[in-house]
Amino acid sequence: MAKKKKAKRISRGQWSKRDLNLLKKLFPVTATSKIAKKMGRKTDAVKKKASRMGLKKSKAYLKRIGRA
Repeated sequence: MAKKKKAKRISRGQWSKRDLNLLKKLFPVTATSKIAKKMGRKTDAVKKKASRMGLKKSKAYLKRIGRA
């Protein structure tokens, strides 16, 4: 019998230290939607947490996507 793939669970509430470190590393240079998918969280949750942590997109990232 083949093993069933585990569905990626949408996290709720608590952010682990690993999640916070990953967010700090990725947020300035990666699309928020990609971060959310990688972390198994909603895009709005990632945006809100990054904002509360004072994280911003880098100038290089903004320039690359045509926003700077």
